[in-house]
Amino acid sequence: MAESWVNSAERIGADLHLEISGAGAGGRRAALTRALREAVRSGRLMPGTRLPPYRSLAADLGVARNTVADAYAELVAEGWLTARQGSGTRVAERAEPLGTGTRVPKKAPPRARGPRHDLRQGTPDASSFPRAAWLASYRRALQQAPSEVFGPGDPAGRAELRAALAAYLARARGVRADPERIVVCSGFAHALRLLFTGPDAVLRGPLAVESYGLGFHRELLSGASVRTVPLPLDEDGARIGQLDRERAVLLTPAHQFPTGGPLHPSRRAAVIDWARARGGLVLEDDYDGEFRYDRKPVGAVQGLDPERVVYIGSVSKSLSPALRLGWMVLPERYVDGVLAAKGEREAWVSVLDQLTLADFVACGSYDRHVRRMRQRYRRRRDRLVDALATHAPQVEVTGIAAGLHAVLRLPSGTEASVLKAAAWQRVALEGLTGFRHPQATTAAPDGLVVGYATPAEHAYGAALDALCGLLPPG
Repeated sequence: MAESWVNSAERIGADLHLEISGAGAGGRRAALTRALREAVRSGRLMPGTRLPPYRSLAADLGVARNTVADAYAELVAEGWLTARQGSGTRVAERAEPLGTGTRVPKKAPPRARGPRHDLRQGTPDASSFPRAAWLASYRRALQQAPSEVFGPGDPAGRAELRAALAAYLARARGVRADPERIVVCSGFAHALRLLFTGPDAVLRGPLAVESYGLGFHRELLSGASVRTVPLPLDEDGARIGQLDRERAVLLTPAHQFPTGGPLHPSRRAAVIDWARARGGLVLEDDYDGEFRYDRKPVGAVQGLDPERVVYIGSVSKSLSPALRLGWMVLPERYVDGVLAAKGEREAWVSVLDQLTLADFVACGSYDRHVRRMRQRYRRRRDRLVDALATHAPQVEVTGIAAGLHAVLRLPSGTEASVLKAAAWQRVALEGLTGFRHPQATTAAPDGLVVGYATPAEHAYGAALDALCGLLPPG
C-alpha cells in the first residue's frame, strides 16, 4: 500500500509528505517523480534540503528501491536535484527555468546590508553576555526545579525569582520590595500594556511624561487611548511643578532618557508630595540605574513611598533584551488588578528563564557581571569623550555620568545632514529630535544619541573613527 507520509527522521532527521497514492499513468516511479517535483516547485522542499537515501524512502513508501533511484536520477537530469558522493541527494540550489518548462521558486531576495557600525542606544554589547555563568545557573535551576515547575504556574512569576529580586533591589537600588508585590513581566513595554490596556485597565490617562523619551512607548500608550502630556526638562530633570490634573507621571529619575542626568533631590521629594496630595501615581522606569560612573548610585524614588510608586525594571540593559525578563514592584492596591490583566495562561515569561535568573542573582553572578560591564562601559565612554576631544572639540558631550549612551550636541540645523551622511556610510545613529514628544513646547536642540555599549569590543575603535568622520567641522 502506498503511503503519503514519509518518516525517515531516525535516519536523516527529516520528514517528507509525499502524495503518490493512485499512481495512474506511468506507475509508481512517475507518481513519485511528480510528487517530488511538485514539492520542490511549491517551495515545500527548499534548496539544499537533503532527501532520504533510496533504501529508506523505498521502505517508507512500500516501493522498490529502483523506483526511488530512477525517480531521483530523472530529477537530477532535469536539474531539480543534485547528487554528490558523500553528500547524498539534495534539492538543487538554482532558480533558472528547468527542462520541464517550470521554475524552481526563487529564494527570497537578500536583505539589505546591515550597518557597518551600530551606535544606536538601548542595547548592551551582545558579545559580552555571560554565557558560562548563565549556563551554570541554568543547569542548577533545572536540576533543582520541582516537578510542578513544568505545569501551570503563578502569573505573578516564580516565587524564587520574586524573592531574589526583592533582596537584590533592596540592596542595590534602595527599593522597598515585598515579594508579594512583585509581578514578573517581559519588560517595560509589557508592564505598560498590563497597566493601561483593556476594558478593565488598572490605570487610565492622562499620563504626564518627560518631553523626551521613546516614541515606541508613546505609541503604545496612544494605542490604549491614553493621552500623554509632556513635562519640560531642564538641568535638574523633569519640571515637577508643572504637573496639573494628570492621574500619573512616568519618569526616568535615575538617568533621564535620553538627555541624561538624574532628577534633582528636591524634585524627587516634590513628585511624591504631588502624588500624595492628588491621589496620583509615579511610574519609575529604572532602565539602566546600575550603570553609574562618576558619582554614587541614585536610589529609586520608590523608596520614598512604595504606595505611590510603581517601580519597573528589566535585564534588557544589564544582560540582554533577548531574555525578555522584567518586573514591576507595585503598591499593594494594584497587585490584583495587574494579575487579572496578565491572565491565568498567557503573557508569561519562560519559567526556566525565571529560575535561571533567580539563581544567577542569588549566587552573585549578576553582581559580578554588572560590575565587570560597568568598568567596560566606563572605559568605552572615556574613549568616546577622548576621541571627540581630539577630532571634534566643537561638539559638546552630555549625559555621560551614567548609562549606556551619550548625547552629542550639534550646531543648529546640522542634525538631519549628519544622519543622512551616517545612513550613506552605513553607520546606525539616532538623532535627539526623534525622541522629542510631538506636543513639547520647548525648543528642540540638534544632537545625536550615541550608544557606546552596542558595538562589540573589537569593533569599537572603528565605530568611533566613523562617528568622528561624520561630525560637522568646528
